[in-house]
Amino acid sequence: MHISGIKEAFEKDGYVVIGDFFDYAVMEHLDGLIRNYYGEDPDFWHNDEFLSKARTEVVPWFPQREGVSEFDAIENDECLQALTEAILGPEWNSQYCMVMYSKQGTAGQAWHQDCPPDDPTRHNLNRLVYTSDITDEIGGQTVVVPGSHKRGVLSFGDPVAEFDDQVVLRPKKGTLVLLHGHTWHRVLPITGSYRFSTNYRSAPKGTPDDITDICVYRNMRYRFSTSSVVEERTA
Repeated sequence: MHISGIKEAFEKDGYVVIGDFFDYAVMEHLDGLIRNYYGEDPDFWHNDEFLSKARTEVVPWFPQREGVSEFDAIENDECLQALTEAILGPEWNSQYCMVMYSKQGTAGQAWHQDCPPDDPTRHNLNRLVYTSDITDEIGGQTVVVPGSHKRGVLSFGDPVAEFDDQVVLRPKKGTLVLLHGHTWHRVLPITGSYRFSTNYRSAPKGTPDDITDICVYRNMRYRFSTSSVVEERTA
């Protein structure tokens, strides 16, 4: 698919999946770095209130902030940069690289939007890179609701209930998934040993740096910078 087709699909559905986007050897190297960093049983980073309310059990790592330069190879990939500019426009901003690790037996991530859709023009772009396969045996499949980036605020309700029009994604090693920050999405529970993906977040020119500080869940809005619930959603 050409860049124009990818952009069209992204604007329609709020996400797009591109298989075999990255070099296998690069994926192998980054996969090893991630596994070595986390070890067998990393501690949770979020507090108990977040873990219980959000039904989200992930351990984040920001490797570039710690000077791990190997992750720059993805950030600087010419094809990824060209694709990002086509979707976000010129002078788009790279935000940060975040690895998200989930342990066996954990809940994955409940339905959420990465930033509030109160202003439809303000959003982030998730550029999700998969250095290993996501399979049914492992769990942790990414689930999206196509077109939901145009539907406003994520509906109130059960944080993990299925939507009739949801789509389950099973990205393979080397896959790139582009995901609009307003798209309704979640990650299924982890039944295998572990699951991780790496998110190179970016945003259009003029987007506030803290655009992803408040995350919208079906039962609350949560501010990460203060580790606090800013809105209990009841309807």
